[in-house]
Amino acid sequence: MTARPDAADGKGTSGCAVVDARGETPPPPVEQSLPPVEQVRPGLWSIPVPWPRSPLRYTLAYLLESRGGVGLIDTGWPTEEGMAALTSGIAQAGYDLADVRHVLVTHAHADHLGMAGQVRAVSGARVGMHPAETATLATVGRTTEWRARLGGWLRSRGAPDGEAAELLDLMAGAAERHALLARPDVDIEDGDLPFGAGTAIRAVWTPGHTPGHLCFYDAERNVLLTGDHVLPRITPHIGLPDAAHGDPLGDFQASLRALTEYDPAEVLPAHEYRFTDLGARVEVLLRHHRTRLAEIEHVIACYPGLSTWAVAERLTWSRGWAATHGPMRHAAVSETWAHLVYLRERGRAVDYGRGIDRWRPGPRCSAAD
Repeated sequence: MTARPDAADGKGTSGCAVVDARGETPPPPVEQSLPPVEQVRPGLWSIPVPWPRSPLRYTLAYLLESRGGVGLIDTGWPTEEGMAALTSGIAQAGYDLADVRHVLVTHAHADHLGMAGQVRAVSGARVGMHPAETATLATVGRTTEWRARLGGWLRSRGAPDGEAAELLDLMAGAAERHALLARPDVDIEDGDLPFGAGTAIRAVWTPGHTPGHLCFYDAERNVLLTGDHVLPRITPHIGLPDAAHGDPLGDFQASLRALTEYDPAEVLPAHEYRFTDLGARVEVLLRHHRTRLAEIEHVIACYPGLSTWAVAERLTWSRGWAATHGPMRHAAVSETWAHLVYLRERGRAVDYGRGIDRWRPGPRCSAAD
């Protein structure tokens, strides 16, 4: 699975769903087979774990040897097929599932954290994750509480009643599955050496895609494992869903810029394929969001008073707004909301609604009428 220098930007992930940079579901790739298990560097293996019904097809788990024992970074979507693939990949690296001592989780989405609990049950491995990510798991409560919270969020964003009810029904299964994901044994903070003192793997906190997203820099092998933070062809979903707060797009941009202090020989993402020239890819991602912000500013300048939902309806989606459905539409609105919050925090947009968002240009808005 070598680097592809001709790869284009334009698509992104939304938790356990896939959307392009404008919120749309990309078509299934032509090639449906999984890539092989590969030895990326001595003592470092890439293991593709299938992700059913996802255009991304698989999550790349990584097995690493260190003085602190054998570790995994991410585990993949939880299915019997996925566990078989993970177990087989570990065996191809010369180990057994019971040999795993550490599971480092980039973030708490099911295609990354999914099988950490199963690995721990077999091997006794300690599962580690950033505490901000652990906190997001605590927001998934009983179904009735979740429905009330998401329903209120949808109403505040301006969702029509019928579509809000449909989204609640469609997304209930994902919430129930998320509530079953493993909780970590240890916290991993920015700068920690999760394999132990004197080892080469260092955690790098990169909030944005999620509040507690972690990358891992391997100084000995000079590679950066980026989870969903930096991918070679698609952009991660940056949204602000129910129960969330803050400025995730601002966090994401700051995290991207912070990564440029590293100059790895190769970047190892959780999806697609390995690539080089981290700095160039970071600039593409930053440019994408600058373009998107300019488009949103133009919409609210032309149509002041729109809700977040109505702004999303007027943005450029690759297949058109009408072609987004269910979780994809929720992801699109969530991403639009995150961009509007970013603009609001910088004086470029103002929300004057009471209960339902109403957006107009702020004093620093750069869009023309």
